[in-house]
Amino acid sequence: MAKRGGFPGGMGGFGGMNINNLMKEAKKMQAEMEKSQEELAEKEFEASAGGGAIQVIVTGQKTIKQIKIQKDVVDPDDVEMLEDLILTCINEALKKVDDAQAANLGKFNIPGIM
Repeated sequence: MAKRGGFPGGMGGFGGMNINNLMKEAKKMQAEMEKSQEELAEKEFEASAGGGAIQVIVTGQKTIKQIKIQKDVVDPDDVEMLEDLILTCINEALKKVDDAQAANLGKFNIPGIM
């Protein structure tokens, strides 16, 4: 007569891995992820637009730290162009942060998330 109940092979879906070891690995991975996120938050990302006419620096927390505009790009008769350059530059800098975050998370092989 076959045994009923329980997990075949001891731990079923865990492949025989001890649950305590699994929890230790999860805590270790969480600590590594938090450290990586803190390091990323301290980094700065720079972008430019209009051949360097506009420069933007953002932090890893997506906070705009600095915007530099060259005087010769400021044209009171073409404010829309200046606005477009600023938007383009900011969006590029924020994309760099997103890309760095994705690369950062990609280091961690988490089934079901990545």
